[in-house]
Amino acid sequence: MDVIPAIDLSEGKVVRLKRGDIGDKTIYADDPAEFARRWTDEGATSLHVVDLDGAFAGTSRNLDGVAAIVAATDIPIERGGGLRTATDIRRVFDTGVRWAIMGTSALNDAPAVVAAIGEFPERIIIGIDARDGYVAVAGWVEESRVGAVDLAVEMQSAGAAKIIFTDIATDGMMQGPNVASTLAVAEALDIPVIASGGVTTLEDVEAICEIERAGVSGMIIGRALYEGTIALPEAIAAARRSRA
Repeated sequence: MDVIPAIDLSEGKVVRLKRGDIGDKTIYADDPAEFARRWTDEGATSLHVVDLDGAFAGTSRNLDGVAAIVAATDIPIERGGGLRTATDIRRVFDTGVRWAIMGTSALNDAPAVVAAIGEFPERIIIGIDARDGYVAVAGWVEESRVGAVDLAVEMQSAGAAKIIFTDIATDGMMQGPNVASTLAVAEALDIPVIASGGVTTLEDVEAICEIERAGVSGMIIGRALYEGTIALPEAIAAARRSRA
């Protein structure tokens, strides 16, 4: 079970949102490379980077911040937010990231996803954000009536490398993850699922580890690391114990 620190970018700064609300933003640093170095030094084996401005605008922003993160560490990086065209994806791969995360396109432009997977096999991750089991897109501003499990199955068939599943209701709220909804997605798939949203305590880390057998290969932790309710080395140690 991988423990993956999140670095969310807005206007060049490291921030966190509550429930994806760009109006409810906490700024943690002006220099994204600062946290890339910190999480690497504390044992992270990969990083989850999101361009929040890109997610809301629908096109890549914060490329300088992403490039600074890549330059500050030698561990692989998955990057999402506003990646809806092949041009966007090529630009972020040019910064040196390992994986590109497509979200809104998975629902609104499936041919674009298929084309990206064909051009970059094993490098496209699909981010599925859901509330009450239904997919939300465009920076969580728009909600659909498409089931998260249904979309995950469709994206697996299209050739996605992994699925990142985020429960919007718990993201950034520090109230614990929605284990049941994550498990439902993982049980429907054969490709790895990364859990995201709500991990706040070591007990939450252990709860996600308990569904590793269903295909949940990692968990993303954001606000809890920045607020200090979880120390990254302790979370990594807890995840390793779960394998024993």
